[in-house]
Amino acid sequence: MHLLYFKIAIRHLFKNKMYAFINIFGLSVGVASFLLIMLYVNYERSYDTFKDSDRVYRVYMDYTEGDRFVPGDAQTYIVSGPTLQAEFPEILQFVRMRHGTGVVFMRDNQVFKDNTGAMADPSYFEVFNRSLTRGDEATALSEPFSIVLTKSLAGKIFGDTDPMGKTLQIYGGSKPLLTVTGIMEDIGENTHIKTSYLMSLSSFYKWEIFRQQWDVTWNQNNYFTYIKLDENADPASVKEKIMGYKVEALPYERHNMEPIEDIHLYSNKPYEAEANGNANSVRFLTIIAFITILLSWLNYINLSTTKSLERAKEIGIRKVAGAKRTQLVLQSLFESAVLNLAAMGIALGLTYLFLPAFNGFVGHELSFQLMQSGDLLIMGGILLLGTVLAALYPAFVLSSYKPSKALKGKIRVSSSGLNIRKALIVGQFLATISLLVGTFVANKQIRFIRNQPIGANLNNLVALNGQILETASDSIIQLKRETLKSELLKNPFVNGVSMVETYPGEDEINLSSSVGITFPNGVTDDKRIWYNYGVDHVYFDLLEMEFAAGEPFRPAQPEGIKQVVINERFARHMGITDFEGLVGKNLEFFGDNWEVSGVLKDYHHLGLKKAIEPLLIRPILRNTNTLLVKLNQEASSLKATDEALKQFRETWYEVFPESSFDFSFLDKQFEAQYQEDVKFNTAFMIFTVLAIVIASLGLFGLTSYSCLQRRKEIGVRKVNGASTTQVLQLLNRDLVRWVGIAFLLSIPLSWYAMSKWLESFAYKTEMNWWIFGLSGLMALTIALATVSWQSFKTASLNPAETLRDE
Repeated sequence: MHLLYFKIAIRHLFKNKMYAFINIFGLSVGVASFLLIMLYVNYERSYDTFKDSDRVYRVYMDYTEGDRFVPGDAQTYIVSGPTLQAEFPEILQFVRMRHGTGVVFMRDNQVFKDNTGAMADPSYFEVFNRSLTRGDEATALSEPFSIVLTKSLAGKIFGDTDPMGKTLQIYGGSKPLLTVTGIMEDIGENTHIKTSYLMSLSSFYKWEIFRQQWDVTWNQNNYFTYIKLDENADPASVKEKIMGYKVEALPYERHNMEPIEDIHLYSNKPYEAEANGNANSVRFLTIIAFITILLSWLNYINLSTTKSLERAKEIGIRKVAGAKRTQLVLQSLFESAVLNLAAMGIALGLTYLFLPAFNGFVGHELSFQLMQSGDLLIMGGILLLGTVLAALYPAFVLSSYKPSKALKGKIRVSSSGLNIRKALIVGQFLATISLLVGTFVANKQIRFIRNQPIGANLNNLVALNGQILETASDSIIQLKRETLKSELLKNPFVNGVSMVETYPGEDEINLSSSVGITFPNGVTDDKRIWYNYGVDHVYFDLLEMEFAAGEPFRPAQPEGIKQVVINERFARHMGITDFEGLVGKNLEFFGDNWEVSGVLKDYHHLGLKKAIEPLLIRPILRNTNTLLVKLNQEASSLKATDEALKQFRETWYEVFPESSFDFSFLDKQFEAQYQEDVKFNTAFMIFTVLAIVIASLGLFGLTSYSCLQRRKEIGVRKVNGASTTQVLQLLNRDLVRWVGIAFLLSIPLSWYAMSKWLESFAYKTEMNWWIFGLSGLMALTIALATVSWQSFKTASLNPAETLRDE
């Protein structure tokens, strides 16, 4: 019996090739889109998940803002971890990590640059539940200048040689020898703190470059601190205790904690280990995934019920011949199963076919193997449940036809059934219009942040930097830096050179910060964090920055006077709008008096996703190996730019033969801040187009159903003198009404959804009325274009053909 059902199902699909193609195409595209999006969504949600990760939290600092605390800094103090563990027995263990990027190792005079890792406590392996493939977790990070390498980094440095017990050098002022005490598996990319090596934190107190920080306790927060709670501890209670714990040295700060699993998507604090993800974008992609698969199922329901009208007489004959309703339902379910299995097979093929391109697009190596078994079961369960429910409704509709009416061709759908289909089509266009609005808003926002003036000209600027590996004195190194700057100024491709500590487009990590500043009126603000960085006097002209008052600080500071430039936001924070009157006044910070030489017009140092902060720009106080080079017209072509970079590299190595060298274009680096948002916008557009195609297929099915139902009515109207145009208006009138209802419902829904997405931007575009109007008009145009051919075909039928059996 079941074999017979299967044969009939196959025959039915081959007999109705267009019906089968539309259904299989819609379902396969919907399922493939769902799988690709959910692979990415699950990857984003998998960050920092490991055994007992639900008990691991990151400690961070809250700062005072007015009369309340706000999240302030992802990094804490070197004594935060041990202090909190001593105070709260619920904390089983803690680990401190001093993160480092661009770290340079040396072995046998060979340089290995651009490494990322951290100095960490021995408890790292217990807190993060990681083990070593070689070495002992309990002792690997116990001794000073011990280092644990990942397998890939060990292979890169030592090749096939056994690295255990071997030594290598790390550059940092001096070149201390590190002993390899352990090897660990490579850590996946789905962690917020990337690590290719771990160096013992006890090295900190033996390393000469940190000598001035050895006695530091509560006045330098450069450490990520993680705590692991007892399995019986109440996290909410521990959080309250930690927030309530007072540190005498920090009257305007407090500790706080957040789950490590939430950091990637929900934490966006200053001094993060890396740029984190966006929870709103992940939510929106999840919604798009479910909308796409839901539209596929709705299409299947519409097309299946449409086709059931053509099979009414077949069902009537089967029932007269003795077929039971259960048998008819099983037959319909078998047909659905065959069609859905074919669609699922094609969907899996499409997923694997487009997965490499999708991986290149999102920048991750996604695969089903990376997913937890529970997530795979949930995804499979959603697809199975949706498929079964989508198949049941047409099956029961088909089996419910009465033989007497079916054989006479008088099958009519009940008003409730018709209302269900109307609701389905309204739902489809509600989703379509909402997705169109989202696409327009996202695209408008991306263009806004990319085209908005930032207050500085980053075009034709190249940042040169590298690690200086020679061990000469600071004064000699500084003289060589000045020599390098002078040599670069002689280059025929160069317009200007500036030495800087950081520049627009870099993360907060290179900004200095301090608490406590005294304004010219004598008022002291020792609550908030103040950002500052150092440059030379050429910097402002090189970036074509404008001053609201005053001028850059002088190249040679007068005896006993230190000059500083502040931005407009800083002046307004002091309550001063007379910028000219502020020039020449004194500020006190870093334990010194600073004379304000100028007020710089506000510019976006950290991009438009973050608000402009009060900034102080001072002469350089710390060693820096970063130079900004302005290219002239001679370097306007790609070939000339390559030649210029080649010459810059040669000049760099002539001055610093023992060093590494790197470069980046400032405009490209600044725009890279929006890379994830650009990807989100592109993904939104791609899957919106797919959703529209799927929705159009569903509309085609409903139009076919409506035209089939109304053939005789149209024949009567034409006999009574109705023109083809009038019949077209009749057929399309309901469609316009449905799209209109969907449009009205979509306005508040899409406005709310996109308002939530825009919250992640400090500076945002407006959601103009035309976005909603254009989306509705496009949806109506797509709808009319989809149904016009079918409607015209029906309206053009000869009445004699439609009325001949009456």
